[in-house]
Amino acid sequence: MQGVGQFIPIILIFAIMYFLLIRPQQKKLKEHAAMLEALRRGDQIITQGGLVGKIVKVKEDDSNEVEVEIAKGVNVRVVKSTIATVVNKTEPAKT
Repeated sequence: MQGVGQFIPIILIFAIMYFLLIRPQQKKLKEHAAMLEALRRGDQIITQGGLVGKIVKVKEDDSNEVEVEIAKGVNVRVVKSTIATVVNKTEPAKT
């Protein structure tokens, strides 16, 4: 019984690490993935590199890219995973 008592602090440390570090990080990753799936034309975004622009085109193929207008007439291709935040969402088109 003495041997089991020595492992209780280690088990408690792992439980605390899970609830304070691992679980919130997994939740944040799920929220980011949901944000990337919801991207559409007209959304204003900020990339991890600091570029601010408006989405012009969302490519639906396996390239996982969006085309972003960073200035009038200047479009760049951006990998979806590098998008940090969506500043302004556009309203869905009424059908």
